[in-house]
Order: sequence, then structure tokens, then C-alpha cells
Amino acid sequence: MKSVVPSSCFCAFFLWAFAANGSDAFIPEKPDPAAAGMDGARLARIPARMKEFVDKGTAAGFVTLVARHGRLASLEAVGFQDREAKTPMRADSLFRIASMTKPMTVAGLMILVDEARIGLLDPVEQYLPEFKGIKLNPCGAGRSGAGCDLIDPPRPFTVRDLMTHTSGLPGQGASAGSEPVRSLADRIRTGARVTLLAEPGTVWNYSNIGFATLGRLIEVVSGQPYDQFMEQRLFQPLGMTDTAFFPAQEKAGRQAVMYTLEADGKLTRAASPAPPAVRIPAPEGGLWSTAADQSRFYQMLLNQGTLNGKRILSAAAVDAMTTNQTGDLKGAEFAPGLGMGFGFGVVRQAIGTFRYQSAGAFVKGGAYRTYGWGDPAKAMLGIVMFQRTNGGGDMAPEITAFATLANAAVDR
Repeated sequence: MKSVVPSSCFCAFFLWAFAANGSDAFIPEKPDPAAAGMDGARLARIPARMKEFVDKGTAAGFVTLVARHGRLASLEAVGFQDREAKTPMRADSLFRIASMTKPMTVAGLMILVDEARIGLLDPVEQYLPEFKGIKLNPCGAGRSGAGCDLIDPPRPFTVRDLMTHTSGLPGQGASAGSEPVRSLADRIRTGARVTLLAEPGTVWNYSNIGFATLGRLIEVVSGQPYDQFMEQRLFQPLGMTDTAFFPAQEKAGRQAVMYTLEADGKLTRAASPAPPAVRIPAPEGGLWSTAADQSRFYQMLLNQGTLNGKRILSAAAVDAMTTNQTGDLKGAEFAPGLGMGFGFGVVRQAIGTFRYQSAGAFVKGGAYRTYGWGDPAKAMLGIVMFQRTNGGGDMAPEITAFATLANAAVDR
């Protein structure tokens, strides 16, 4: 299957590059590897390698994007958006980005931190009283017996603890049971009925309920619904017109189909989830987006908080988000060589990732095989998107291949 990038895509959603004078004003432009300081011949290896995965049958199709020095170097669509219908992948196809939502939720809350309306070291219970009195199991998750009686934690967990997955909260919240859940507020109120697995700040434990709580904090502090705040304060200013928790019906034809890689190596179409009875945005993983929209978010961070003439975050907020905050705690963001920033994994040791990413690069993947990174040392970002429910996580071979090829194309 030949790489497919419909000619209409370039004018339809304004692929971008930054002006050569170093300003952050967008100008419409097709990919220009030389202007981006990249080797065009090496970048051409990316769609060829992605096509090999499509031909092998491990994925239906991909969208990949590389930018450097604020200029678009490569944008490729390979394979199929819908394999059974033979619908070609498009450069502006929509993907479920799952946990790539998390850093954007953090960015939303950091806007409020910049405004001094909430503090990183504030106890969460100060804003959400449902967490007052939460207990700690000193023996860890699900353990009982001598010495395992529930106790008060040494201190309440903070906003910073939530952002770094060190709050001690479990991965998921408590079940709501028969209680109606009609809002994010309901979800957090019922989900907060859990026991801490560790003292706050001492153990890294990936917590979706923790990041859902960050979204609820945005609501309480801002006085706006979480999704409305994100749209007005982050997505609209960045020009992320294809990023939403519930895409408009007219965009349904651009949604990439989800697949599962079976034990026998065959790729099968995954069942579509039933529409929820109540639409509740998931701050920990509910967004749909495109590669181009994600590149705008990552470029804003590489620009220390600005894009398109607009300041979204302070440089101090960006530094906090993209700096390792967890030292050498084990397990951070699932991959060797990573620490944890606010919502991002941060490369501590480049040798740990084996993708040619520099120390200090900030990275994030989603459960359905989407992945992005920003590399300040190289002034570079990369985005790869495909849709599969399983097979390798952030270290999936398709993701590693793309990241390696993109970094190998840097022309110093």
C-alpha cells in the first residue's frame, strides 16, 4: 500500500512551520526536511518501515510526524484507517490518544498554578474534602494480617503527588456500585473511597484515579466544567481544532478503527464500546486528537510555553512539567531510564530508552499505541499514531522503530 496523504489535507488543516526569524508565528508550509535540519533521505525510511508493519499485519495504518527547530520535517500517512473497508489512513485521521491526555490535564492545572489559584504543594483534601480521612495500608495493596491495620498517612497527598503518580492512590478508584454517576464530581466522590497503597511521595504507582482527580481540581478551582476549561484555555489558543473528548459527528469519518493483535499474530477488529449513558470527560485518558494537534502542544512546551504569539504557560511551569521530579524511584513511566515529570516521563539516561532520545526529553504514550516526545536538546518533536489494544505498550516495536528512525535523521 502506497503512503497516502490526500492533497487536500495540507490546505485543510494548515500544516505548519515557524518563520525563519525564530518567531512563533505559524505559516502554512509543506514538510521541508532541510529547513528543519533533517536528512530527507533518512526521513523517507519512516513510511517505508511503517509500511512493513502494515504488510506484516501488526497494525492497520500509521500517521507519523517529525518537526525540528519549529519546522515541519515529515508528515506521513501509511496503510488504512479502516482495513476492512480499505479506507486509506489520512494525515488528519483522528485517534483515541488515551493517556496522552494526562500531560494536557496537567497543563490545564498548571495554568491555574501560574495564576496562583492553587499550589503544587497544596493538600488535595483542601479542595476536595472527600479525600479527608483517607487511610493507609502499611502492608500494601490487598494485604492483611499482623501489622496491616489501616493507619493515618504521615501527611496528606498533594497536587504534586498526583502529577507524579506518587500520591499512594491505587490505579483505579472505588466502584460507584448502584450510585448514579452523572458528572466528574460524582466519579471522584465515589472513587475516593479507597485506601492508600503507600505513603505519599515514596512509591511510584500509576494512578488513573489520581489524574481524574486533577481534572476535578480544575473544575473546583476554575469554577468551570473540566472539558470546557480545557477547550477555552488550552485547545482553542493552541489551534487544536481536532482535539476533543467527544468528537463532532461530522468528524466520524476520520476516526481510525481500533484493532487487537491476537495470540496467533492476526490483527482483528476490536469491538466498538457502547456509547456511555452519560458523557463524562476522562482527564486521565479520554481525548481524541490528530498528529498535527499533538505537535502543537509539544511545540508549545519546546517553546517554553508559547505558540502562535500566545503564552499558554510560564517557562517555570514548563520546566516543572518536563523535569524529572521523582529522582531514581523505580518503575517511573514503565520504561528503563525514565523519571517522572508532571504527566510526562523524562529521559534520565538516554541509554535506557535505546531510541536516540536525549537526556531531558519528555515522553508520553497512550494505551492504544499513540506516542509523542519533545527533545529540547535537539529542538525536536515526534508523534506516531496507530490504534491497537495490545502489544508492547510504550515500548512497542512500531513506536521504537519510528523514534529511532526520526532521531537518526537529525542532520547536525
